[in-house]
Amino acid sequence: MARKCALTGRGVLTGNNVSHAHNKTRRRFLPNLQDASLMSDALGHAVSVRVCASTIRSVEHNGGIDAYLLSTSNLKLTDEAQKLKRRIKRALAKKAA
Repeated sequence: MARKCALTGRGVLTGNNVSHAHNKTRRRFLPNLQDASLMSDALGHAVSVRVCASTIRSVEHNGGIDAYLLSTSNLKLTDEAQKLKRRIKRALAKKAA
């Protein structure tokens, strides 16, 4: 399982541990990934995704997974998120027709 957010693509960063003597050793900064079930009103069921905590806050701030995906550019979304966005658009179009 990749250490990468399913919606934003935020992943592992690298850097240095710096000691008091200024010795540098490599380290990894891991994202705060959580397994979340986000309720989609358009699809009518919850969507299980592995997202970082900051993305969960962004989704809640935008009013849910549907509003978040529809308001976010495809350039900022992962392939998995773009597929989910297309499913939501199709479901909304089906409900409107």
